[in-house]
Amino acid sequence: MPQNPRISRVEAVVNIASGGASPEAAEKMAALLAERGVTARVHAVQGEEVGRSLRTAIESAPDLVVILAGDGTARSAAELAGPDGPLIAPLAGGTMNMLPHAVYGVRPWEEALADALESGEARDIGGGCVDGRSFLVAAILGAPALWAPAREAMRAGNLSIALGRMRRAWSRAFSGRLRYALDGGPRGKAEALAFMCPMASKVMANDEQALEAAIIDPQGLAQAARIGLSALISDWRSDPAVTSVSCRTAGVWAAGRIPAVLDGEPARLPSAARIEWRPKVARVLAPPREADAA
Repeated sequence: MPQNPRISRVEAVVNIASGGASPEAAEKMAALLAERGVTARVHAVQGEEVGRSLRTAIESAPDLVVILAGDGTARSAAELAGPDGPLIAPLAGGTMNMLPHAVYGVRPWEEALADALESGEARDIGGGCVDGRSFLVAAILGAPALWAPAREAMRAGNLSIALGRMRRAWSRAFSGRLRYALDGGPRGKAEALAFMCPMASKVMANDEQALEAAIIDPQGLAQAARIGLSALISDWRSDPAVTSVSCRTAGVWAAGRIPAVLDGEPARLPSAARIEWRPKVARVLAPPREADAA
């Protein structure tokens, strides 16, 4: 049975440019931690300071590293901490907040942190790895990955920027199909692929030791437009041009570098990439499981 860890020293990183955090949030977090008798250092940072502060926080080996930021910053923290480093607590401070919502549910970060400090347990969290980089929620490879920046611009209300990014994404549609092989099986072709960790998947149990692979293969411009619209306003996984299977490893090849999004952050992969499931990427301070809490 998981143990409730003793939390006495905390490092916290608040990304005040992530869309859901602010300097006031950093002050509120410092007060919340002080009220619970926790020795804490809170870093309110943005831009290039975020990575440096994460590294400094983790290298100081605290009992817990709290992150109030978006999924990308949480991904970086998990990657830096690794499977044997300090516990992390990824709180909802971004725009999509897929990882915080998967761990703590959809609720205010103050409530999630207070409950985690009071009754949280140390829990291993699995994820994927692509081209040496971890992802805890999802990785999207191929032209549809270019829709993600447009979606974020729409969320922020920047319509002109969103339209520019939509035009760029549309111009890349069908510019180069991917070849792939799942678990060493036969090769196939697709416009794009997405790999979702169990906590982000809608068809897998949270403790399943595999990735959900979504094969995105629109047949013509009409289906491509439909998937692009779904990427902006709903869930493209429900589109009939998307097929989902489970896998533990995958190889992906293209004629040139592969556009990708890893936990909400744009990335460029080489023309050949390997994706694999890793059962333990990091450790999180999570609420007790329902069976444990009963």
